[in-house]
Amino acid sequence: MGLKEFVISLFQLDKDWTTRIVMAMLVMGVIWGLLGVIDSLMVRIQETTWGLSGTLVFTPQEYFASITLHAERDLFGFAQQVIYAIFIYFTIKLLNLQPKAKWLLNISFILINISMMFMEGPIVVSPVFNDNYFSATAWYYLSPLGLPNYSAYVVSPLFFYGWLLLDAFTYLAGIWIVYHYYIASKQLKEKLPVPLVFFLMNTLLFMIGYSGVTAADIWDVLAFYNIVQINAIANQIAFWIFGHAVVYMAWLPAVGALYLLIPTLANKPLFSERMGRISALLYLIFSNNVPIHHLYMVNLPVAIKVLQEVLTYAVVIPSMMTFLNLWATVKGSQVKFNIITAFTVTSFSGAIAAGVTGISNATVAFDAIIHNSDWVVSHFHAMILLSIVPAAMAVLYFMIPMMTGRQWFSNKMAWIHWIGYVLGAVLFVIGYELMGLNGLLRRTEIYPRTATLIDANVIATAGAIIAELATLVWFLNLVLTLVKGRNVNLEGVGLGQLITGVGASLEWPEQNINISSLFNKIMTKKALGGLWALGIVGAIIIIISVFPLAFSGDTYNALPWVWIVLLTVGIVLISYPVLKGAKSL
Repeated sequence: MGLKEFVISLFQLDKDWTTRIVMAMLVMGVIWGLLGVIDSLMVRIQETTWGLSGTLVFTPQEYFASITLHAERDLFGFAQQVIYAIFIYFTIKLLNLQPKAKWLLNISFILINISMMFMEGPIVVSPVFNDNYFSATAWYYLSPLGLPNYSAYVVSPLFFYGWLLLDAFTYLAGIWIVYHYYIASKQLKEKLPVPLVFFLMNTLLFMIGYSGVTAADIWDVLAFYNIVQINAIANQIAFWIFGHAVVYMAWLPAVGALYLLIPTLANKPLFSERMGRISALLYLIFSNNVPIHHLYMVNLPVAIKVLQEVLTYAVVIPSMMTFLNLWATVKGSQVKFNIITAFTVTSFSGAIAAGVTGISNATVAFDAIIHNSDWVVSHFHAMILLSIVPAAMAVLYFMIPMMTGRQWFSNKMAWIHWIGYVLGAVLFVIGYELMGLNGLLRRTEIYPRTATLIDANVIATAGAIIAELATLVWFLNLVLTLVKGRNVNLEGVGLGQLITGVGASLEWPEQNINISSLFNKIMTKKALGGLWALGIVGAIIIIISVFPLAFSGDTYNALPWVWIVLLTVGIVLISYPVLKGAKSL
């Protein structure tokens, strides 16, 4: 295949406009995502090498720049761009619309990708200064960030321009999406499907949640040119109005995906469409009203903090409605265990595990202990890595064949992707949680080189590497699919049939799984014995850990190794009968 044919296949240039623009957004999103992964790996290498050897591989500027660029590229260049791409594609295809105002979306696509370049800062071939310092100044969003007459470290305003371009993309592309829902409302005789309701609510959430960010960005630029004065705390509060909304901006697409996939995979109607629509509306209402809970330690009135605590607890209501609705839908059904099912189940269970820690994080008293620690990093990475990304992958695994008319190149690479990604993500989250519970603050480059913190860093880094290698396997599979995947005729095939068909080509093992019988088969006496043994030994360790002198005064340094051994033994005891039970299905 020549270069021309490769580019045509990669960007789907021979397809309709909707497919072309969506594929362009997906390709650019993946590129920014992979660059952001490299940034995150630089952070892990820096912290781990310090713990193991007491040396720093990168300069502090490079370290903090990596943190900034990891967040910018992965959260916005990748996640937000891919989210909007999915919304656009399914809005047009499922509502059978002819896209209007194509120029508006084309401009939006250009703006978000230029914004990522501006946030990078000046790039020169032979720098006479450390150009990584540009992005390093923004490792924590608290202006003034190098503003004339406010700071001795003056940098280009390009970073703020980048933010303004990101704001523009959010509003312009959001308006484009909402406008097409308006067109659909005139044509539809029935109510919107629940997944599309979530996509619409999420688009509105983006535009409302970015209001404070836009205000802060405009304020920053005006202050740079000495047009207005700046108040650092007020500016920070304005910016972080989207501090919690951004979590649900990224997660609601996953919820919408679960509402689409779970009834399809279970081959059953949704338990309650009304409950799904109400939960989508409640998410929109509550998610935009709880930003200050990220600023409990700021000197704000206590009444505001308590109100934020209560409102944050209220977000649990639509979440409980969602989990109940989806669980009731799938209960007792026959499910094909394929790669789409695997990522869907991961997203569902991961959301529960990560969401529970969010409730404690919202509590003022507990926040005073873990505020700005790596425990918080563990919490939001658990939500991202174990719920948001798996849901996106579940969608992409059927969306790519739907767009391209090509079947996935390799079944084995898909399963390597899922197994490696989940294993790595879990290790990463555990490592950061251990660091946070041991008092390590976020973005700590140099820390006490105790066994506990070193072990936790190594666990997190090992997990990051495993997950990143697995993601590279997926990326390779994606490229091979676009250029070498087997052509399939999907014309006239409904979405449900398409998901089932793609899943059938990615099955392992190729058997039906009854949810009820699965637990009966894998929870053998041997498996239960392993669980009981692990629980009993764990309880004993917890009791002993109450007495610091039990391990010669070094309880906290000894415990991580004890837990690693326990987890390893437990996994071995449980895995064998589980695999044996699954094999017999």
